[in-house]
Amino acid sequence: MTDLDSELVDRATQLADDRLFPSALEVDAAGTIPSAQLDLVRDAGFYGLFASVEFGGLGASPATQWAVHELLSGGCLTTSFVWAQHAGASKAAIETTGPMRQRWADALATGESRGGVAFAHLNRPGTPTLRAEPKNGGWEFSGSAPFVTGWGHIDVVLTAARHKGSVVWAMLDARDCETISSRRLTLAAIDSAVTVELSFDQHPVAEASVTSVEDFTQWTDRYRKGLRANGSNPLGVAARAAKLLGPSPLDAQLAEARERINAASVEELPIARALLGDLCVRATSALVANVGGSALFVGQQAQRLARESLFLLVQGQTPEIKEHHMRLLTERSTLGE
Repeated sequence: MTDLDSELVDRATQLADDRLFPSALEVDAAGTIPSAQLDLVRDAGFYGLFASVEFGGLGASPATQWAVHELLSGGCLTTSFVWAQHAGASKAAIETTGPMRQRWADALATGESRGGVAFAHLNRPGTPTLRAEPKNGGWEFSGSAPFVTGWGHIDVVLTAARHKGSVVWAMLDARDCETISSRRLTLAAIDSAVTVELSFDQHPVAEASVTSVEDFTQWTDRYRKGLRANGSNPLGVAARAAKLLGPSPLDAQLAEARERINAASVEELPIARALLGDLCVRATSALVANVGGSALFVGQQAQRLARESLFLLVQGQTPEIKEHHMRLLTERSTLGE
C-alpha cells in the first residue's frame, strides 16, 4: 500500500516488540491495565493516530492506522483494545460542529485526555437497551450500555442512545455519578481492560454534550463500512502466534487474509472478517499444540493468545459475520480423506 507511513509502522513495531509484548502476560493477570501501558502508547504519539494534524494528531492514512493497530494488538491486546476505543471519541470530537469539538478535540488528539465508547448495544436486536428522550432542551438517557471498556482509565465516553428511529450521540464524563452506575464484568480474556456495564437512571444530557443525531439506518450503513478497522485485532494476535510458532503455512495465509480484507468492498468485509477470526483461532491453537502441555500454564503466552482468539470471535461481530464464522468453524475438515 503506497499510503503506508513506514516511520509510524517502524515505531509501532518497536513499541509492540520491545515494550508491550514482554509485559503482556503481567498485564493480562493484573486485573486492571497499568496506566504505564497506556502512557507508552501516548508517548509514542499513537493517541493521535486517528486525528488530523490540525488538531495535534498524526494525520495517518487508513492503511497506516490498520497496520499500527495490528502491531499493537500483537504486542498486547489488552492495551491495544483500551487504546482503540479512543478512536471513536476522538473522531466524534473532531467531526462535530458543536461545543464538544472545543472541549475535547485537541485534548483527545494529543493524548492529554483518553476517550472510550458505549455503542456496542446498537448491534443488539430487539428493544433498545439505552434510550434517549427529549428533556428540558436536552436529552435524558435511561437504560444500559452493556459493554464499555477502559472504565477508570478514560476521561470521556462517546455514548449512543436510541430515540425512535434515530441515534443520539453524546460525550459524557466517564465516571460514576448519581444517575450513572458501573458494574464490573469478568471476562475470560482481556479482563484487565476493565469492561463494565453502565446503567443510566434518567441521566440528564445537555444539548451541548451532543455531537450528532443520525438516522439508525445511516449508522448501520456507516458501521458496516468501518468493519475493516477492528479486523486488525485478529490479524495482530494471529501474527504474534505465527511468529512464536516459527515458519509455517500460516505465514502465507496471514498475508493473504490481510490483503483480502484491505481490498474488500463493503459487501465483502463480513466474510473477510470471519476468515480472520477462523485464522486467528487456528494460529493460536497451532501454537498451543506445538508448545504442548506447558502451553496451559498461566505464565505461557500461548494460552493468553488462544483465549484472546476466542474473545475476538465475538468482538465487533454482526449477524453476517456470525453466519460466516459458523460456516467456517463447523465445516468438516477434509484432512486425510
